[in-house]
Amino acid sequence: MLQISPEKIAHIIIRAREYDSGVNAWAHQGGGRQHGTRTELHDFIEGLNEDEQASLVAVMWIGRDSFDASELEEAIRTAREERTTPTEDYLMGEPRLSDLLEAGMDALGISPEDAEDDLQKPV
Repeated sequence: MLQISPEKIAHIIIRAREYDSGVNAWAHQGGGRQHGTRTELHDFIEGLNEDEQASLVAVMWIGRDSFDASELEEAIRTAREERTTPTEDYLMGEPRLSDLLEAGMDALGISPEDAEDDLQKPV
């Protein structure tokens, strides 16, 4: 069972897309830890609990076809057991993170568009 909400995954997808595109003026603020999209994304992933981080990695692996959607539990278990670097560093090193998370959500029958829309509703 997935231990992270679709909305949290959608938040990461949106921020990863902004960071990768460079659209956000704060996205690429030099090499240090700045107050921009990179830092926000890094800190958000770092702030997830271990179960959420393992589930997030599993969704990404399913999106890149390392695991099938039917192997979700195995992917989560593998993410826990094989973790050697901080999850935030591992995931942010993946250049297609947003695409892979979207594909993983789709494979699991979760609509990334619906989750993103829920985050971006006007107030």
